[in-house]
Amino acid sequence: MNFFDNKYEVTIGAEYFDKEMVENLLTDYFEPYDYIFGDFAYDKLRLKGYYDSNSNSKNEINDIKGLDNYIKIIVTMVVLISI
Repeated sequence: MNFFDNKYEVTIGAEYFDKEMVENLLTDYFEPYDYIFGDFAYDKLRLKGYYDSNSNSKNEINDIKGLDNYIKIIVTMVVLISI
């Protein structure tokens, strides 16, 4: 699927993925990210952008290497789409 002229694929949680729900939440804020992570909390989808670990734009908070830790601490149901 395409978002922001980039082709993305669901790499984790395809059984939970709802394209319409994601499209309703995506804004230009997410355009530069290599990964868009989504999780459900209180019946709402939350999105978080991550950069590839080799990207010059990454920092500790948005490096994809930190995703596993974020999932362990905060998340129960996961969807990840990537370029």
